[in-house]
Amino acid sequence: MELTSIPGVGTKTADALQDLDDPEGALERGDVAALARAPDISPGRAARIARGAIRANYDDAGNITATPPARDIYQDALSLIQERTVTDYGRQRLETLYPSAARARIEDVRERTRAAMERDPSSAVRDALAGVEPLSEPTDLRIRDRCLATSDAETYAKAREAVPEVSVELVEDARTLSELARGYATVVVLDESFAGTDIEGDIRIEPDALEDPSTVVPERTLAFFAQNRDTLQAAAAVHREAGLDAPCDLAALEAALSRLGTDGEVRGDDELDRLTDAVDDIDAAVSEAERVANDHLRDAIEKRDVTIEGTDLLSLVERGAGVDSLLGRELADEYDAAVAAARETLVETLDLRDTVSIARRAFGDEPTYPVEHDESVINRLRTELTAARDRRATEQKHELAADLAGMREDCETLVERALELDVDLAIARFAADFDCTMPELGGEGFTIEDGRSPLLDVPFEEVEPVDYEVTGVTLLSGVNSGGKTSILDLVALVVVLAHMGLPVPAEHARVGRVAELQYYAKTQGTLDAGAFESTLREFGELTTSVGEDGVLVLVDELESITEPGASANIMAGILETLADRDATAVFVSHLASEIRETAATEIAVDGIAAEGIEDGELLVDRSPVKGQLARSTPELIVEKLAEEETDEDAAFYESLLEKF
Repeated sequence: MELTSIPGVGTKTADALQDLDDPEGALERGDVAALARAPDISPGRAARIARGAIRANYDDAGNITATPPARDIYQDALSLIQERTVTDYGRQRLETLYPSAARARIEDVRERTRAAMERDPSSAVRDALAGVEPLSEPTDLRIRDRCLATSDAETYAKAREAVPEVSVELVEDARTLSELARGYATVVVLDESFAGTDIEGDIRIEPDALEDPSTVVPERTLAFFAQNRDTLQAAAAVHREAGLDAPCDLAALEAALSRLGTDGEVRGDDELDRLTDAVDDIDAAVSEAERVANDHLRDAIEKRDVTIEGTDLLSLVERGAGVDSLLGRELADEYDAAVAAARETLVETLDLRDTVSIARRAFGDEPTYPVEHDESVINRLRTELTAARDRRATEQKHELAADLAGMREDCETLVERALELDVDLAIARFAADFDCTMPELGGEGFTIEDGRSPLLDVPFEEVEPVDYEVTGVTLLSGVNSGGKTSILDLVALVVVLAHMGLPVPAEHARVGRVAELQYYAKTQGTLDAGAFESTLREFGELTTSVGEDGVLVLVDELESITEPGASANIMAGILETLADRDATAVFVSHLASEIRETAATEIAVDGIAAEGIEDGELLVDRSPVKGQLARSTPELIVEKLAEEETDEDAAFYESLLEKF
């Protein structure tokens, strides 16, 4: 598939889509989640691109909703389903559903819809879905404790492109490499020529490192999973609650994610925790060791009487000796015990293992008071612990990244399936909330049994069901507020949903396939000459365009465009032409009798029967009666008055009634 051949995909967008592993496959599937992973492609834009690709894939260039009211019906229908999604993705993904004239497209969506209607949109599944969103790539990841080194300019360029998170350095010889080793914890050398070079520091000779950058930067994998951890955990919960087949071992995935912190660091490793705590606590541990030693020595001094003979005191003074010498002579054993306690406290507090010998040298054997540590030894201990911590962290990162990297593709599938489930559950909820059924497709016109419109401004359970069937051209008559416009809306809604491949709000429905839905809503007020001419041109184009492809025309009170007499003549002419072309049409009009008398062709008339008036309210059977011209509201009122009044008043009303 040529990407730029898809509507809405220019050169820049095509270049962005090429970053995907399989852009053609994603477009053919209408895979919004996959398309949204392309650079600078939002989910909303991905949905529009996917819809264009679907149209191209089905060679479906037509537009069934040919008028603004028809498009409004489509948007209303779409909104009803979108309101039942949980995720933003689900709402945007539903934008790829549209009324199509392509048989294959309709059948493919109908197949998915049937499966969706079998699903159980339980609250547990929907709660889990609330935490799912499309996967995202981490940005601005930068690793500062290691670098790549090479002496080759071409390798240098490749490395900078392949591993932008890490500094890449050009080196000439072992000396410059040694300088790098002093500045970085780890140097990964990409040239095999440096193998065997004796350089102090963590120098790794890995000529093949660029073939798998995750070995150099495991943080890349870890950052991705850390950033998407909540989504992945929610997607796993969705699969469990919904009973979906998972593309990976959910327990293994969740175990791996539990070892990953939100900052991309590995957690849950006892040895790494020990080393990290030791580095963090070393200063406090040294202070505590000094306190223990000095408290021990102070107690010993306070409890012991020290006697110094004159000659000994004179000798100490002559040698310039102080209290340290006195401690060495009189309290040597106590000092040794104090230092031993300090060393033990330092080792135990930091839980030292491999660096015990270094820690013991932090307190020397020469007596001093107060007891103090050797800063150079502590610095050495800090360096060793930090290096050990970093080595352990790197090992753990590599291990965890290797486990997770192998799951990435399956995790993408895991999230995509959860998001697509949201679409299915929205359809299932729509079908359940509005008592929908899958319509039959084929035949002439349409049939609706026990249809109820969810577009009315009343609770759905209060909507009166209607039956209506039309083949050919029909006039629909009825009293004011009898539900004529609501029936047109219901017919339009059923036709649109059927051509989207979705269920319709009826007990049973059959819809003939149409290429265009021409819906004309009621005009407010009489049109001026220019607007009237424009409207006539629209109907002129409509009547001449009706051909072999099915067209359904729905018109609401066209007589309002001009004077009643002229309107009847115009509508009669339009209906004659549509009938001659075997179109299906429903015209709502209060001039049905006049139109039928004017038309040269027999025009079917249906009526919404009003049974009378009670307490000022019309009693109406909302289902049109075939072949019956509906009585008007004024006629019903006059009839009611004739029945209620007596004598002269009754005679007056009866005379009026005879005029109808």
